[in-house]
Amino acid sequence: MADNPVIVAGAGVGGLSAALALAAAGRYVIVLERAPALAEFGAGLQLAANATRRLARWGALDRLQEMATAPEAVDLRAARDGAVIATVPVGESQTRWGSVYLVAHRADLLTSLTETAAASPRIEIRLGCSLEGWHADEAGVRVHIEGRPDLTGAALIGADGLRSRVRESLALTAPDGPRYSGRTSWRALLPAGRVPAAMLAPRSNLWLGSGAHLVHYPLRKASVLNLVAVVEDEWTDLDAPDFWASHGNAAFLASRFQGWSEEIRGLISAAPEWRRWPLYERKAVRTWAHGRVAILGDAAHAMAPFLAQGAAQAIEDADALGLAFAAHPRDEAAALDAYQRARVPRANRVQRASRLQGFVYHLSGPAAFVRDTTMRAIGPEGMAKASDWIYRE
Repeated sequence: MADNPVIVAGAGVGGLSAALALAAAGRYVIVLERAPALAEFGAGLQLAANATRRLARWGALDRLQEMATAPEAVDLRAARDGAVIATVPVGESQTRWGSVYLVAHRADLLTSLTETAAASPRIEIRLGCSLEGWHADEAGVRVHIEGRPDLTGAALIGADGLRSRVRESLALTAPDGPRYSGRTSWRALLPAGRVPAAMLAPRSNLWLGSGAHLVHYPLRKASVLNLVAVVEDEWTDLDAPDFWASHGNAAFLASRFQGWSEEIRGLISAAPEWRRWPLYERKAVRTWAHGRVAILGDAAHAMAPFLAQGAAQAIEDADALGLAFAAHPRDEAAALDAYQRARVPRANRVQRASRLQGFVYHLSGPAAFVRDTTMRAIGPEGMAKASDWIYRE
């Protein structure tokens, strides 16, 4: 093991991206993952140019593109009849935003990140390592791992998700627990044979309705259709071990889409099973780092999914982290301070915008009419321009 490694807690999208960025900056990285294996979970996600250009920089994009789809456009549709309200021409992403726009299964993204990390002599992934605590001083960081010897390093990066122990120990603000958004995300994967052929075309579809919206797009060479429905819902059990992927009651979901088009109601009934995922956020804070310890990804800015930027913002965090370590190769505290100064304003802005977008998506009555009329008026160019500030970063 190299001397004075940077220790990363969590082998999700943010943690693995951080490892790749730090390795590119010349640092040795040890990634600690509490799970005994890197299991496949989750469903589809969208990766705009601000994410894919960074994946390309680390050598992970080619692997992902073998399994991902580049949609021609995102069509926004009316819930009642499926009429197209507006189109975002994401097929032009390479030209407009400097990199491709992809949809992929989360497991495929994790596979591409893991394989890229495994090929690096500067990255070590240790499974079955649950972080219990840590102590940091001017000399370094000592990490306490359940049932294993302590590990020492130069810095600790908490990429340990919504219920981050690293963030909890930093005590950045009070109160500081995860906050339920009032909505749940319902996820399903439908085999291609169960859906109309037109839905397997390389396009993303976003249906807007009162108090709910629904997204679908094909994955894995159009062998499956990824389906995500977000509804206003009650949820109280954050402490359940599988809170992020409990089985959902299909009858409940169907009741929320009774007034929608027959096409959507048919999709909902065709799903073999639904996973119900409560949507939580973390309070926006201005401090992500203290001395040799910092947070990243959901631990820093868990956000609503309405801009499809959760994974992308974690990837942006990782990139900024690597650049900061490259700029301050012998001063970890200075690197982490530079990292947070580079990222906090941007991530907090995206978090706010995502929350607002959820409000816009779920409008009803006259307000929804104004929304739809405005989107139609600005056209594809206006819809693309509205995303420039995110995707060009």
